[in-house]
Amino acid sequence: MFYFGCQQSKDAVSGDVASQVYVAPGSYDEFYLFTSGGFSGQIGVYGLPSGRHFKTISVFSQNPETGYGYSEDTKSMLMTSYGFIPWDDAHHPELSMTDGVPDGRFIFINGNNTPRVAKIDLSTFETTEIIEIPNSAGNHASPFVTENTEYIVASTRFSVPIPQADVPLTSYKENFKGTISFISLDPKSEKMNLAFQIIVPGFNYDLAHAGKGPSHDWAFFTSYNSEQANSLLEINASKNDKDFIAAVNWKVAEKYVKDGKAKRMSAEYYHNYLDEKKHFAFSDIKKDVLVLDPTDCPGMIYYLPTPKSPHGVDVDPSGEYIVAGGKLATVIPVHSFSKMMKAIEEKQFDGEIDGIPILKYDAIVAGEVQNPGLGPLHTEFDGNGYAYTSAFISSEIVKWKLGTWEVVDRIPVYYSIGHLCIPGGDSKKPWGKYVIALNKITKDRYLPTGPELTQSAQLIDITGDKMKMLLDFPTVGEPHYAQSIAADVIMNRSKKFYKIEENEHPFKTNGEKEARVERKGNDVHVYMTAIRSHFAPDNIEGIKVGDNVYFHVTNLEQDWDLPHGFVVKGLTNSELLIMPGQTKTILWKPTKPGVYPFYCTDFCSALHQEMQGYVRVSPANSNVPLVYYTGSPEKK
Repeated sequence: MFYFGCQQSKDAVSGDVASQVYVAPGSYDEFYLFTSGGFSGQIGVYGLPSGRHFKTISVFSQNPETGYGYSEDTKSMLMTSYGFIPWDDAHHPELSMTDGVPDGRFIFINGNNTPRVAKIDLSTFETTEIIEIPNSAGNHASPFVTENTEYIVASTRFSVPIPQADVPLTSYKENFKGTISFISLDPKSEKMNLAFQIIVPGFNYDLAHAGKGPSHDWAFFTSYNSEQANSLLEINASKNDKDFIAAVNWKVAEKYVKDGKAKRMSAEYYHNYLDEKKHFAFSDIKKDVLVLDPTDCPGMIYYLPTPKSPHGVDVDPSGEYIVAGGKLATVIPVHSFSKMMKAIEEKQFDGEIDGIPILKYDAIVAGEVQNPGLGPLHTEFDGNGYAYTSAFISSEIVKWKLGTWEVVDRIPVYYSIGHLCIPGGDSKKPWGKYVIALNKITKDRYLPTGPELTQSAQLIDITGDKMKMLLDFPTVGEPHYAQSIAADVIMNRSKKFYKIEENEHPFKTNGEKEARVERKGNDVHVYMTAIRSHFAPDNIEGIKVGDNVYFHVTNLEQDWDLPHGFVVKGLTNSELLIMPGQTKTILWKPTKPGVYPFYCTDFCSALHQEMQGYVRVSPANSNVPLVYYTGSPEKK
C-alpha cells in the first residue's frame, strides 16, 4: 500500500502549487495553525499556507529552551496530586469562542495521561493555567468548549472505581465508572473552575463537541466499549453493532447543581495558575468536587445509539447535525438535533443504562453517508454546505454534502490520517479555504532519521469542486487534533513586551542601581538585571559550596523581540529565557570550588558575546566576603 501510495503522492502534487503556499519574505501567513504535540506534551504553532514552524508552546512538559517547568517561577505549573509531573500526552487543542466563533483569546488543551486541562493566553503564547481533573483516567474527550466558552468539557477515556478503591479487575462492570466534567471559565477573572462532574456508566469516552445555535445548551461525547470489557478491547470492545453518543444538557445540569442535587465528593486535585503581573506560578489544592448522578437528574443526559466504536463527534455550523465517526462502521451516521428533541419529548426510548435513557436510532438519525472510506474518524465543515471526514484505514479525506449525504470528492493522504482541521471548521462560521490532514505515518515521505520518522500535516486546497494537495510539512510530536484561526484575529492582540512598571514579581529588580546579592544562611539571592549588552552584577565573590544560589534576573528591555537568556556553568536544570520586562528565577547549587562563567544565551546585540560574567565559588568553610560589582570592585 505504501509503495503504491508513494507513487501516487509524486503525481498528486502537480502543477503550479508552489505559488499557492509561497509567503514572500517579510509577508505574513493568512492563518495560524495550532497542533497538538501528542507525547511531547506541548503545542506546535505554524503558519498557513507556508507550513512554517513559529513556536512550540510549553504546556505539560519542561522546556530547557525557556526554563519552563525548571525555573522557580514555573515549577508550580506542573504540580499534581501525584506530585511534580513534567510531561504529559497532549491531544486536542481547542480555541475559545464567542457566539460560536473562535475569538483568539485562549487555546485549551488536554493532558491525557495525568488528567489535566491547560489554558494558553494567545496574547503571549504562554500557558497561564492548568487544572487537574479528579475522578478521571485518560482525559481524552477534552477540552471542547461551549458556544461562548461558558464551559470547557472533558470526559474520561478509562473508567475506574469512583472513588478510587482496591477492587478486582474482574469486577469492572460492578465497580468501574466514568465521569463527564464541566470546567467553567469565569467571564470576569477568566479563571477556570471545576464546576461539576456527572457520573456515567463505565464505557470509554473518546471525543466531544458542544452544540451551537439551536443545540447551544448541549454537549456531545462519543463512547465505545459499551460491552464494558477490560481485556483485549480490540476484540471484546468491538462486538456490539452500536455504541453511544452521550448528549448532555448542561443548562439542566446547572439547574440541578443550583437546586442542591449535586453531592460533594472528597477529591484532591491541583489548580495551577500563572500570575501574569508577578510572572510567578502558584498552586491551589482543592479538596472536593460537586458530582451529579443521572438517576437523580432526569432530563440531563441521554444516549444516542451510534455505529460502531465511534471516535469523533462533530456538530455542523447550523447546530442541527451531529456527525459521528464510527471507526468500525461502514457508514457515517448523522443525527438530527431536532429529531433528538422530538424523540425525547415523545419518549421514544429503547431502554436505559444506569438511569440514562437510550433513544431509538431510527427516531434520531437524519441520514447515513454511504461509502465514506475505511475507518472514518473525524469531520469538519467548510461553511458552504460540505463536510470533510478523515478515513484512517484507507488514508484519505472524503468530502460529502450535508442534507443529501452524497460523497462528492475524495483525496488520498500519506499516510494513516487521524484528525483533520479546517480553519474555524468546528465553529458557526468557518473560514474554510484549506483542510489540513494530520497524519500518523510518513514512511518514504521525508529524509530518513533512523527508526523513528516524523509525523506530518498536509495542506489541501478546498476552494474548488475538487480537493487539491498543496504541501506537506513535519510537525512537533504526534499531531492528534489541530485548530486554525485567521491570523489577524490574534495579531492585533499580541503582547510585544511586559511593562516594567507593572512587573510585580517578588524578586524584581527595578534597575541597575538596585542590583545586589544577599545572603540568608545558605540561601543566596542574586538580584540581577539584563540589558544590551551586560548583566549587573557581572562579578560575584563569596559564594560557597553547598549554597542555594537563586538568580533573579530582570530583563530591563522595553522593546519587542529582545529577550535575554541566562545560564551559569554547571547549572543542572536549564537556562532561563526572560522576555522584555519580565523577571525569572533559576536555582543553582554549586558543588565544587572554582570560577564559573555565566552568559546570555539569546543573541541580543553586536556585543552579545561580551554579555557575560563570573561567579567565584569557595569551599564551604571559607571566609571569603560576599562581593559583587559591575565594571569595578568600587561599584559594590
